[in-house]
Amino acid sequence: MKHFIKKVVVLLGGSSVEREVSLVSGHQCTAALLRQGYEVFQVDTKENFIDQLIDLRPDVIFNALHGKWGEDGAIQGVLEVLKLPYTHSGILASSVAMRKDLAKIYFKDAGLPVTDHLVLKCGFEIKDIPFPYPYVIKPLSGGSSVDVHILEKEEDWSTKKISKTDLSVDFLVEPFIPGRELTVTIMDDRALAVTDILSETWYNYNAKYELGGSKHVLPAEIPNEISQLCLSHALKAHTILGCRGVSRVDFRWNEKLGSRGLFVLELNTQPGMTPTSLVPEQAKYAGVSFEDLCKWLIEDASCDR
Repeated sequence: MKHFIKKVVVLLGGSSVEREVSLVSGHQCTAALLRQGYEVFQVDTKENFIDQLIDLRPDVIFNALHGKWGEDGAIQGVLEVLKLPYTHSGILASSVAMRKDLAKIYFKDAGLPVTDHLVLKCGFEIKDIPFPYPYVIKPLSGGSSVDVHILEKEEDWSTKKISKTDLSVDFLVEPFIPGRELTVTIMDDRALAVTDILSETWYNYNAKYELGGSKHVLPAEIPNEISQLCLSHALKAHTILGCRGVSRVDFRWNEKLGSRGLFVLELNTQPGMTPTSLVPEQAKYAGVSFEDLCKWLIEDASCDR
């Protein structure tokens, strides 16, 4: 930022299914910015937030929203119209990353390893899904592992309470990759580290946000070749989508297949900033405190992202 930053608005809450996570992220970031001496206001976008932003006219918007209307390009468009500098990625990168099928197409075209996928529309037949069990279904646009299911057999469609009538939004289906869950944070166009995420089942909502829900091994105890591939792939994914600020790239690694078993799952343009979140943890490992991470994000903020 070229001008002096004094007043910051933290956008939080919102109306998506990730509202509660956003509230925690927003409160954490607000406290960190207050400790840095900024004048900080919180605005919940579930309310009449545009009038509030016009009245407050902050120097910078810290976007702590998660999910629909927060990281899918919608709020970014509003902020561009209002000419308010904001953190994280811009309209295009946010919207593409949020659409998992489009992001995978970008990744594949860039030479990154991704699994095959199929988009489930209304009226589909289970028998038309070409993948053998187990496979994964997840909302086409969503995060925090909400409504993600691993199906091991056809009966799971009923036992996991999934039916075609539940699919009021489009879903993505892709083969399940056995093995390990790895993740990399990108900050300032630099891949920070690789974390190996250990949980009892898989990295679902509870594993992400409950204290003790998962164990994070940082740095990941994996072969150097795999670690370097993760760092390289994550930076390439961040760059190919045109991301800005901080992002996080998630992987699955079937260690039995070596480097051929590593796949990019997805990219999160506004990762969680909660006490159990991965990005602050990796930043700290790289020597960046939570306060300095939040400060860097607002100093990096701009329009036309």
